[in-house]
Amino acid sequence: MPPSPADRRSLRLLAAALAVFLTALHARTAGALQIQQAFASPSRTNNFVVDAVSRRVYLAAVNSLYQLNATLSREVETHTGPVLDNPLCHAPQLPQAMCEHQKTLTDNHNKLLVLDREQGVLLACGSVFQGFCELRAMDNASLLAVRFPQNGTTVFPSMLNIAANHENASTVGLIFRSHGGAPRLLVAATFTGMGSEYFPKNHSKEDLRFENTPEIAIRSLDTANLGRLFTYDINPSEDNVFKIKQEVKQKNKLSFVRAFVHKSYSYIAINNDANAGVKESQPNSILARICLDTDAPRRSAESRKLTESYIQMGLQCGSNENIYNRLLSICPGDISGAAGPEPHLFGVFARTGGQTAVCAFRVLEVEERIRYGRSNCSSGRNSNVHVLDSVIQGSGAECESKGPIMLQEEQLNCGAAHLQHPLALRRPLRAPPIYEAPGLSSIAVDNVHNRTVVFLGTSRGRLRKLSLLANLSVANQWSLKLTANEPVHHIMTFDPSDHNYLYLMTTHHLLRVQVSACGQLSSCSECVSAGDAHCGWCTLEGRCTVQKNCSSGTLGRSWISTGDGVQQCPSMTITPSEISRSTHTRDVGILINGSVPDLQGLQVECDYGMGITTNATVHLDYGTTQIQTCPLPPPHMYPRIPFDTDHVTIPVAIRVNNVSVVSGNFTIYECNRTGQIHFKTACTSCLSRAWRCYWDPQLNLCVSSKDSTPHVLLENSSSCPRMVAHDVPPLASGSTHVFSLELQNIEHGTELDCDLGDGHLYRAQWLDGLAVNCSGVTLKTTMWSKTFQLSLRRRGSGTYIDSPEPMTVEVYSCGVGDSDCSQCWGRQTQGHMCVWCDNSCQQRDQCHSITTRCPDPHIQKVEPLSGPLTGGTLLTVQGRNLGHNTTQLNVSIGRVPCRVLPQYYTVSVRLVCETDASREEMSDHVTVSVAGNSVGVSKDIFSFVEPSLLEFSPRQGPVAGGTRLTIRGQFLDAGSTVNVKINQTQSCTVFMLSRDVIECVMPPAEAAVAENVSVCVVYDGQPCFSTSPRFTFTYEKNPTISHIRPNKSFLSGGRSISVTGYGFDLVQSVRMEVSGVGQTSCSCVSPTLIVCQSPAANQSQQATALFYLNEVLYRGEDTSPSGRGPDEDEQPHADAFHFEYVEDPQFYTANKEKLIKHHPGEPLILIINVHVGHFVKVIALVQMGGGSELAIIVSIVVCCVLLLLCTVALVVYCTKSRRAERYWQKTLLQMEEMESQIREEIRKGFAELQTDMTDLTKELGRTQGIPFLEYKQFVTRTFFPKMCSDYERSLVQPVYENDPLGPRALSETHPLLQDWQSSNSVRPNLEEGITLFSTLLNNKHFLVTFVHALEQQKDFAVRDRCNLASLLTIALHGKLEYYTSIMKELLVDLIDASASKNPKLMLRRTESVVEKMLTNWMSICMYSYLKETVGEPFFLLLCAIKQQINKGSIDAITGKARYTLNEEWLLRENIEAKPQNINVSFQGFGMDSVIVRVMNTDTIGQLKEKILEAFYKNLPFSQWPREEDVDLEWFPVGRSSRILQDLDDSSVMEDGRKKLNTVFHYQIPDGASLAMSMKDKRENTLGRVKDLDTDKYVHLVLPHDELTESRKSHRHSHRKKVLPEIYLTRLLSTKGTLQKFLDDLFQAILSIPPEKPPLAVKYFFDFLEEQADKRGITDPDTLHIWKTNSLPLRFWVNILKNPQFVFDIDKTDHMDACLSVIAQAFIDACSLSDLQLGKDSPTNKLLYAKEIPEYKKRVQCYYQQIQEMAALSEQEMNAHLAEESRRYRNEFNTNLAVMEVYKYAKRYRNQVVSALDSSPTARRTQLQQKFEQVIALVEDNIYECCSEA
Repeated sequence: MPPSPADRRSLRLLAAALAVFLTALHARTAGALQIQQAFASPSRTNNFVVDAVSRRVYLAAVNSLYQLNATLSREVETHTGPVLDNPLCHAPQLPQAMCEHQKTLTDNHNKLLVLDREQGVLLACGSVFQGFCELRAMDNASLLAVRFPQNGTTVFPSMLNIAANHENASTVGLIFRSHGGAPRLLVAATFTGMGSEYFPKNHSKEDLRFENTPEIAIRSLDTANLGRLFTYDINPSEDNVFKIKQEVKQKNKLSFVRAFVHKSYSYIAINNDANAGVKESQPNSILARICLDTDAPRRSAESRKLTESYIQMGLQCGSNENIYNRLLSICPGDISGAAGPEPHLFGVFARTGGQTAVCAFRVLEVEERIRYGRSNCSSGRNSNVHVLDSVIQGSGAECESKGPIMLQEEQLNCGAAHLQHPLALRRPLRAPPIYEAPGLSSIAVDNVHNRTVVFLGTSRGRLRKLSLLANLSVANQWSLKLTANEPVHHIMTFDPSDHNYLYLMTTHHLLRVQVSACGQLSSCSECVSAGDAHCGWCTLEGRCTVQKNCSSGTLGRSWISTGDGVQQCPSMTITPSEISRSTHTRDVGILINGSVPDLQGLQVECDYGMGITTNATVHLDYGTTQIQTCPLPPPHMYPRIPFDTDHVTIPVAIRVNNVSVVSGNFTIYECNRTGQIHFKTACTSCLSRAWRCYWDPQLNLCVSSKDSTPHVLLENSSSCPRMVAHDVPPLASGSTHVFSLELQNIEHGTELDCDLGDGHLYRAQWLDGLAVNCSGVTLKTTMWSKTFQLSLRRRGSGTYIDSPEPMTVEVYSCGVGDSDCSQCWGRQTQGHMCVWCDNSCQQRDQCHSITTRCPDPHIQKVEPLSGPLTGGTLLTVQGRNLGHNTTQLNVSIGRVPCRVLPQYYTVSVRLVCETDASREEMSDHVTVSVAGNSVGVSKDIFSFVEPSLLEFSPRQGPVAGGTRLTIRGQFLDAGSTVNVKINQTQSCTVFMLSRDVIECVMPPAEAAVAENVSVCVVYDGQPCFSTSPRFTFTYEKNPTISHIRPNKSFLSGGRSISVTGYGFDLVQSVRMEVSGVGQTSCSCVSPTLIVCQSPAANQSQQATALFYLNEVLYRGEDTSPSGRGPDEDEQPHADAFHFEYVEDPQFYTANKEKLIKHHPGEPLILIINVHVGHFVKVIALVQMGGGSELAIIVSIVVCCVLLLLCTVALVVYCTKSRRAERYWQKTLLQMEEMESQIREEIRKGFAELQTDMTDLTKELGRTQGIPFLEYKQFVTRTFFPKMCSDYERSLVQPVYENDPLGPRALSETHPLLQDWQSSNSVRPNLEEGITLFSTLLNNKHFLVTFVHALEQQKDFAVRDRCNLASLLTIALHGKLEYYTSIMKELLVDLIDASASKNPKLMLRRTESVVEKMLTNWMSICMYSYLKETVGEPFFLLLCAIKQQINKGSIDAITGKARYTLNEEWLLRENIEAKPQNINVSFQGFGMDSVIVRVMNTDTIGQLKEKILEAFYKNLPFSQWPREEDVDLEWFPVGRSSRILQDLDDSSVMEDGRKKLNTVFHYQIPDGASLAMSMKDKRENTLGRVKDLDTDKYVHLVLPHDELTESRKSHRHSHRKKVLPEIYLTRLLSTKGTLQKFLDDLFQAILSIPPEKPPLAVKYFFDFLEEQADKRGITDPDTLHIWKTNSLPLRFWVNILKNPQFVFDIDKTDHMDACLSVIAQAFIDACSLSDLQLGKDSPTNKLLYAKEIPEYKKRVQCYYQQIQEMAALSEQEMNAHLAEESRRYRNEFNTNLAVMEVYKYAKRYRNQVVSALDSSPTARRTQLQQKFEQVIALVEDNIYECCSEA
């Protein structure tokens, strides 16, 4: 079948996806580079410099200067701007400077940053104050090292105007020392004075900036001589300036790239921007050289001048038409050659269009050209060199002949007195590009192990690493994506102390990049073959690393570099490599090849894995080869050979000093297992193994040694007894056949049987010679066909005769399958003797009347129904009886034949043919002829048409593609495939095809095509249909977006964003996407304007706006046709525009009303609202009604009556008010007092609400691990919660033992965790009965019947059901797959029962056995997820709750606290409490004293608990002593010690109750010293404080104090009471503090980690959806409720309320109350019903009402993510369950659990027997008898049960 158009589109999408994958795969090589540290600057960065000694980094940015350490951590930050300045004013440091121009705040852009370590100064020059420079201290860059100019000193503008004073003008410089040691500053700055593009426009004032400032100058930098600082007339006889004449400055617009020193020369890289754009083939890059006086004083008396030594030459990268003419970055570097490293200059060059390249120039060639040029200039005028007449300095205008003067070497290099001219070489220095790519911006070069490594930064935020060969070709390359895709600055610097790190700078970041990531390469071959020159294999450490990190690198052959090659990697050869398990080989010889150091004297071991090592003996060292002997471990220590193989591979590694150096393996084999595995080819397999085995023909065994048997053994597989296979034609099912078989190498007369795998054996009868017959063989099948394999077996032994080539017999059945006549006859091509007989397919020998002529073909469908006249259409015909061979078929459409394609033919039902060309348009039926006598005609009519292309639009579009092209015409959908071709090479992607219209999307333009391209339509692969000139599409320049305004929006969105630019007439659709917010459609208003509506956001944020023009991402002004260069590893660069969201506006009611003019009698309704985008706010509503004059008169009368009534009421009111005046004054005082108290409480509540999360996190600094309970304890506490709590209360006694960690409680042991031992008095058949009952429980039918029988009993309570379910879970824990199947079957029954009633109520409560089984199943499956993912945030929440509660007062008797989430436990009174610290020691604990934070309102019991927590916080709670078991003693200063107790003789009485003693009661001061010790024995004291009688004792508040308040005497009036509801704000305070921890917990519960998704949840949810589908339940709410009831409410809520099931902690009553509120919030989040809350709603629901909608979204998203996970098969889930069973094997006493289940069986014996008797399946399998047998076996015994489960 040919691929359809849809299939072809799918293939194109697949190819595109594959390309993306390959690109991503290539991008992974970025692992060779890693960002180690990064520093972000809020403002734009300018320069940076690194100190080689201190390793400090100094970073200059706009208005800021940073001093960073080696890891880019900030040490010092100082601000350098903005300052008041004007570019027309002198620097304010010039005392006599006056300025008449207004100064404004101006940003200070750093122009130069240089270090002078000898003077300890940092030179920083800025763009303000005419390029003023400062000398700052290197130790603290915020301080000035030298204040310049000094007060009262004379300074000149030339000393201040040093750098360029414009942000876009360039400045470079360097510091050197002259031969006298005097520091000098060489600085070059772009001219920014009058006439330049940088000079302020519309000003005709005098140029004060560059009146006398040169382009290049050498200045003094001696801080000891401040009077000469920054002067360039250092010596009157010296000329140290290079200044362009004013009249030629327009022809010499110098932009400086970099200045650097090589040898004793300074090189300056320059671009002359005056030449830019004149000729692209003309280079405008210049390299200038100046000699520096860094050597010893010259013997010549004349002084060297700057212009004397200045010489320049052009730099040309590329040739012919491929010239890159602008220098972007330059860096010196060495290239390794045969003669050693040779210095080069590497530069990045650019040309128009963004294309860039790297070129390398030989420094020797630069020096030779300079010498040659000076020599030529001294000989007179020539074409090679000329004098720069544009420079003011110099003594001559042209080169002149100086006669027979011989220039010395120094004069050739640096000029002479008679050559005092700045020179320029006419011919540029040329070099070919060694690497080309778009967007390169910077370069750094290093020579690593004789390999040149080039680092390239790009304008799109990438760092590339190139490894070059000796011929400068690229051997390897890597790429790293940098921060925020920011362009890389043109200067990059290696770490001076470690070249493995590179510093680079982007727009807002400084990065320290590790240039190699060797640690990612795990093997020697990966490391060496990676091609990274930095990396090598450290042999004795077994890791890939740089050489300096290889500690053994000083030893010979211990570090293998890339240049050494993979062949130097260590490898081993083991002798012998195969060892028989039956032999007694003790040692193996190991030959180590490759680069390995001498191992003599080192600890060398042979490691066989599994903890088995032996000491190796090193014998010889032959350079790169070492021989050693390894003793083998004893044979019994070898791993067992798997049952399905005959050998096992043993790994062996040579370890040197416990590090694996080289590894290999050898084979342990067993020959006798070979024949057992390959039993049908035993002999052949035995003798064909890679190791030596022998075949014993007498015993038919494979043996490993000739000495193991006295028989003659076979050694060659050709000698094996074998059966020769031959072909057998297909046989009809049920027929009897005789098979003759030829044998070899077997004794005549051997008794043999024929085996065809059908369960029968047929006796083989010997013939003459080595041949046998298999007679009477009858084979049957009920399938279309089935293949049987014929084998020969030796009678008696059951071994097979070898059959190297299996002999197969095909058996077929004619009557199988829904076949028609043609299909039946078609089977004969497969050798099946089937014929059509009596309207059915039968065997030929069973048919008496064969129908040879089949019915006429029946055509059901034909597609397509039209095609072009040129033919080639693939016509698909479907139907029945369409022949049984393509040779019989003839297909035609009228008179036009259609050629049948055999490869797409399906017998009888489908054929595909290709139409011939038609001479004219016609329509006819499709005719199919079979064998010339059966004809079928289609109902559908096929038409030959001529497609007509009438018009298409648009006719132009952007180069980036994406234009939606519309072609109109007639019969455009003709044929089987329709393609639109662009220039015959590209395709326009068709997305809509109809009879009259084709719509497709234009591709990006190709680089090599012209602007105009042809458009044509290709039908069925025929030649292009139309190449008419009218069908020409023009690719235009891509649209350009200049800016967007405004770039802010309110959160509500809808604000109109104007996008301005040009070329928008080419745009058909626009879409704006705001990152992290959303997207919105836009409209093109004009060719220069697009209007978009901003999408709505949910919070204020900084974002970026992207634009899709014609669904193509806008990438800025990129002239590359596709928008991308050959940069496959980079993501497409999108021009993103800054966009900001701000809060919606707020409107407030005006203080004064506005007057509105209204005419009488007219109704008026005014609604005043404000629209800002989508934001709508109604700020006023005024409604006025009109009426008749009668209504006005009535209104006046009514008003008069009302006025009279008001007068009477006023008189009465005044009379009574006098009586109440005194009472009112008294009440007013009380109200003011209460208002003051309320205001104070609200203020405190608000302050508590702002509790800092950071403070609480610090208080949670627990140092121990999370105290998880073991799995078995988790299971027992979850399965048997009531029994566990009872068990702990009854069995866990506070018995203590001496322990170095202090007193610890003994841990408990659950009965189901103990080993079950039957007592000696028990008769032996008890265990047999329990075993038989366990077998019955593993019978699915019995167990299901058993559970249903018990659930039908009325006295089988819910507690019994839960207990039975948990016991069954323990009993079947080792077979979780079986347990799951039982649970699913019971659930199906439960669903059936619920579906008929109310399905939404299913699983809501635990009222059945299966519901508890589901709870247990979820607990088992989710334990790992709970522990690994949810455990940590849950534990942190518990700690946070406890810490927050302890921050305030807690009433020890009532339990009420200041901080809580539960209103019922809120302390509704203002208790004055202060925190204080006490110093506590614990006698015998072995730990220093600790400082404990307590409240002065704490009772002594509460104080003890906090102290115990401080000492025992690193131990589980079960090992803590209780507070009643310790004594606390206080040692006051100057007084005797005192035992502190809750009640003693000093306790006071309050309101008739005794008040508990507190810290405040004992007047314990802050910082007091206390000692804690264990009591010798527990005293019969008060017991727990909270259990005290509230009528006798009190702590902080009285119970029910609201009722007793009125009975208080006046002397208690000092306890001020306010409205108790005012303290509800404390609930909000506690909630706000815990919110982050709660969000983290819910996020962990409702998220799916990709590394370990919850398989059980996916499996069970799919099961629920499957059951819902089967029962036609389509309501999504029902499914949501089922899922919620099965996981969140059944498992998570249980865990949230009971943390003691998971952790070994103390769950206090107060913590339980808080967890109840949290669990209720989780329940509400999972519910579908909306919360209807009001002022009367409980606070427990109101507290989280705001967060519930967001939590609900998380739950919905979680369910959706689970649904989108890949479905789990039963095999995968069973494997997961089997792994869980295996992991916790033997954790539980399953026999005891079975015994407890038996008790229920015994209790309901009659009902179970009745249920089994009524089941036919149970009767058939005799389950009733087996159950009765269990009862008989067990009940004959007396069993004493020591536990109650």
